[in-house]
Amino acid sequence: MNRRALFFDIDGTLLSEITRQVPESAREALKQARALGHLVFVNTGRPRGSLGEIMKMVEPDGWLCGCGTYLEAGGRVLYHRTMAKEQVERLCRAMEEANVDGILEGRDGCYVGTAESRFPVGMELRYSPRSSVRSMDWNKSCGVVEKFCFLADEASDLAGLFKKLEPDIQVIDRGRGFYECVPAGHSKATAIDRILKEYDLSLQDAVVFGDSTNDLAMFRHVPNAVLMGRHDAELEPYASFVTKNVEEDGIRYAMETLGLLK
Repeated sequence: MNRRALFFDIDGTLLSEITRQVPESAREALKQARALGHLVFVNTGRPRGSLGEIMKMVEPDGWLCGCGTYLEAGGRVLYHRTMAKEQVERLCRAMEEANVDGILEGRDGCYVGTAESRFPVGMELRYSPRSSVRSMDWNKSCGVVEKFCFLADEASDLAGLFKKLEPDIQVIDRGRGFYECVPAGHSKATAIDRILKEYDLSLQDAVVFGDSTNDLAMFRHVPNAVLMGRHDAELEPYASFVTKNVEEDGIRYAMETLGLLK
């Protein structure tokens, strides 16, 4: 058996966005793959501090967080890229001037401004008892920041903001006015390359699983790409296999069909 490195997105891939659970079939499939000698990694846009309950649901060999800005494997931090305080302050001012609602993301969690938000998602982040996001004054320290997101609408100056972000920040359009922003040179694909080098594996040894546009970098990069049944159409040209929805045991179905559980 050839040892494989398996990389899983969280939301919509491992974790159902309907039930907010990882199906038991997926949990068992990941355990079985590891028992067979494969390596299992969670490769997510979430920062390490926002993994929450997912850490109780699955036990991988490593956590690749913040679109490649934080890598932890084998109980060690392999890589951690943070943004300078001055850069974060400039970005906060730029987001305020562009009339967007920003969310800063870092090793210890996520932060939003103290002002009221006109966006339903922004209000939920501030006031939902389930939210782990903290409100803060943009002019004060918010801890370590690795990446950020923002919410925008027709009242936002997107063109002006994008111009201020170039060339240091890569913007991922997640749709419906939600944008994910990552320091240039970082992505889920760069995270995979670092892990493959660490374990002396090739791209052909990698298999990725995803569903949304922030998985696009790893789908373009890795030949073996499993697309969930419910997915963003932008990933379709790069998928080597389309599986079922996460709630329909899509993870186990793909792993069995591809021979990863033998």
